[in-house]
Amino acid sequence: MKTAITEMFGIQHPIIQGGMHYVGFAEMAAAVSNAGGLGTITGLTQKTPIDLANEIARCRDMTDKPFAVNVTFLPTVNAPDYPAIIKVIIDGGVKAVETAGNNPAAVLPYLKDAGIKVIHKCTSVRHALKAQDIGCDAVSVDGFECGGHPGEDDVPNFILLPRAADELEIPFVSSGGMADGRSLVASLAMGASGMNMGTRFIATEEAPVHENVKQAIVAASELDTRLVMRSLKNTERVMNNAAVERLLKKEQTLGADLKFEDIIDEVAGVYPSIMMEGEMNKGAWSCGMVAGLINDIPTCQRLIEGIMADAEAILARINTMQAS
Repeated sequence: MKTAITEMFGIQHPIIQGGMHYVGFAEMAAAVSNAGGLGTITGLTQKTPIDLANEIARCRDMTDKPFAVNVTFLPTVNAPDYPAIIKVIIDGGVKAVETAGNNPAAVLPYLKDAGIKVIHKCTSVRHALKAQDIGCDAVSVDGFECGGHPGEDDVPNFILLPRAADELEIPFVSSGGMADGRSLVASLAMGASGMNMGTRFIATEEAPVHENVKQAIVAASELDTRLVMRSLKNTERVMNNAAVERLLKKEQTLGADLKFEDIIDEVAGVYPSIMMEGEMNKGAWSCGMVAGLINDIPTCQRLIEGIMADAEAILARINTMQAS
């Protein structure tokens, strides 16, 4: 299947693995890319730019296909060394970058000069239009269903994607609630040129996370995520667990007086224990409502092949219906 996204990134299938903290290692990115999608290394999971350079090199040893690096621009006093991170990406010959968080305008000239295509994650049409205006090549439109940070507008993809199609001139992919061939066909019907999957890729054989994490996703329904940090205007959709229940109780009790320091034990530095060691109640970890559609743990190859086969079958049925 050829779309604007497959042509832009030089991939076989219009499926992107989004950047995920302590999931987007070389093993994950290479498995997705080898299966014909666009795998993504999560830049800020690596402790230093040198570590990121080594991770890019490891991924190159595992695949000769295109892969991306995610760079999230955080609103923090002690910011990561972004100039060094961008230099490592350029020097590593990476040809695709997924940006997220704050406006990436400051780094776009360097990426553009290196021939790197940039896709920016957006949770609203207005942010997508801004990404287009500053020169991003594509955007990932994240609906309210998505794991991680869905923004503050609470607009689901059945509204957000057609709105994006009406307004944007650059290609975009759907993100949030994406799991199978139905997701892909629906995304294409609403104007997207592909889809981005996060949670679905965690529940794969190659995902370098603890088995407890994968089994938690398979066991969950669409009702098992919660929204936290709403009062801090930093909303995050996470898998419900004991730590999340404690966090929500603090939010309810403290109300407008809540400060980040009040919930730091539940949200700061918890990913290594959860993702690597399987301590499922250690803290809040990002997970999408799409968990309700995930019932197995396939290889990335089998997952992507199945998505494409189902999508082609759905499109064929639609064509048959139209012809009759």
